[in-house]
Amino acid sequence: MSRKLLTGLIASAALLMSACSITLDEAQTASHGTFEKQYAPVVIGNLNALPDIEVVNGVTYVDGILVVNKEIPLPPDYSPGLQEEVIDAYTEMFADGAEQGLDFTLVSDFRTYDYQAGLYNDYVARDGREAADKYSARPGHSEHQTGLAIDVGSEDSATTLSIKFGDTPEYEWMKDVAHEYGFIVRYLEGKEEITGYQYEPWHLRYVGNEAEAIYESGLTLEEYLGID
Repeated sequence: MSRKLLTGLIASAALLMSACSITLDEAQTASHGTFEKQYAPVVIGNLNALPDIEVVNGVTYVDGILVVNKEIPLPPDYSPGLQEEVIDAYTEMFADGAEQGLDFTLVSDFRTYDYQAGLYNDYVARDGREAADKYSARPGHSEHQTGLAIDVGSEDSATTLSIKFGDTPEYEWMKDVAHEYGFIVRYLEGKEEITGYQYEPWHLRYVGNEAEAIYESGLTLEEYLGID
C-alpha cells in the first residue's frame, strides 16, 4: 500500500469517528481500545483485502495493533507509561537468557512526547536533521511513547545501543526467541527504506500473540500489516 493511500485511509478513519453519533464509551472496548462497530471495507481497484484501520483518540490501530512510525503519529498527551505486559515479558526473557549464561540490560523504555522532543532536538543540533532522522524519531513518532517498546543491550557498554550488539551472543539468542515473549525486532537489517530507520538490533516492540507470525514472515511490521 502506498504511503499516500495509507495516509488517506487514516484520515478517513478519523473523519468517520468524528462524524459518527456514537460515543467512545459506547464504541471502545476495554481491552484494545478499538471499535466494537465495524465499518464496511473499502475496495479500491482490485484491492479487496485492505487492513482494518481505526483511529481512537488520535491513536492508530491497524488490524488491532497500535502503530506509530514516520507517517503515523501519536498525540502529544498520549502517555500510558511502560505497559505491565511488557515488563513481565522482558523480565522473563532476561531471566531465561541468564540461564543460558547471557547478560541482558534494559537501556531504555517508555518516553514521553516531551522527552523525545528534547532527545531528538539534541541529535539534530549535534548531527543535523537529515542524519538524526535516520536513527531518531521525531516527537510524536517514537515507539517508546507507546509504552510497548524497549531498547536492550548486553552488559558490555560497547554493545549498548550499538550495531555491535547484533554480533553478541545475547542478540544471536534473542533474535530467534523474542517472539516467544511477544516481541519483534522492529527495525530489521536491510529494511531501512521501509521502516525509515537504520538497523537497530536493540529495539524490541511488544505485539503479543502476533509476534510469532510476524517473526516467521521475516517482514517488518509495516509489510506484515500491508501498510508499507
